[in-house]
Amino acid sequence: MVDDIRRKGEFGEVRMDYESVYLQDSIEIQELVSLHYFQYHKDFAFPGEAHPFWEFVCVDSGEITAIAGEKEIPLKKGEILFHEPNEFHNVLTNGKSAPSLVVISFYCHSPALWHFRRKCLSVTEQEKRILSKIIQEGSNVFSGRMDQPYQKKLLFSPEQNFGGQQLIRQYLAEFLISLYRRYFSLPLPGRSTEYFVEKGNRKRELYNSVVEYLERRIQEKLTIEEICRDMLLGRSHLQKLFQEVGSMGVMELFHKMKIDTAKRMIREGQLNFTQIADQLGYSSIHYFSRQFKKECDMSPSEYAQSIRSLAEEA
Repeated sequence: MVDDIRRKGEFGEVRMDYESVYLQDSIEIQELVSLHYFQYHKDFAFPGEAHPFWEFVCVDSGEITAIAGEKEIPLKKGEILFHEPNEFHNVLTNGKSAPSLVVISFYCHSPALWHFRRKCLSVTEQEKRILSKIIQEGSNVFSGRMDQPYQKKLLFSPEQNFGGQQLIRQYLAEFLISLYRRYFSLPLPGRSTEYFVEKGNRKRELYNSVVEYLERRIQEKLTIEEICRDMLLGRSHLQKLFQEVGSMGVMELFHKMKIDTAKRMIREGQLNFTQIADQLGYSSIHYFSRQFKKECDMSPSEYAQSIRSLAEEA
């Protein structure tokens, strides 16, 4: 903290009081365990392993079948799969294509990492460039080959570029944050007059508090009983509040907020319909589609097509 700093200028002595703030890490990489870029033969088979740290495999080219526990997951170019600590995992080629893979394992105790558990995600071109930076820095920081699957310990090179180790850690955190933001930080519907009401009395303030609560829980399958419990309101009190202040019931508003969020996610084009349904807490893509059509008078695919048509006309 810097405080009570004085300087003299043309207007005499000026007092400046400063107070610093602590910047918190949402995802902190404690230690790096392995950093590989593999170019496998089409008939390669790894025996599999389990270890007490995180690992992800990203397909740069070709296709593989990844084993996660007892589940087989096909991965193609541009897709990434995360293995949680102590999960048995394996990589199998299909005998047709010779894949290239980025495999990185690391210690991270940040709770946010558990959102990636057994998730098969797609990486953007920007995220691919971040991975490329990690590989580039790793080839300078560490000695030995990066395509050795049985290497148990990274060895530092006696000659490294200044700050290379730090950049690897920062690039890796940036990569994970980018994925997290795209897949798990959902865009909120926004504070529009359609949802919130102008402040004026305690009822209106309470109503807005419930709407804020619904925004924070947009990914979940909420019931009216859960809303009442968490907001410390009786069911009749909550229903009467929304009848008097709002234009629709609390559950009707919650479903509308979900669909509005889904519409925004469709416009952004980062996730497919199944992923959107999963992120918004729908039990199936079919139920999501029915609710979407009920609210919008068109299916998610019809809405996506209408957005594309408008963009082409523009």
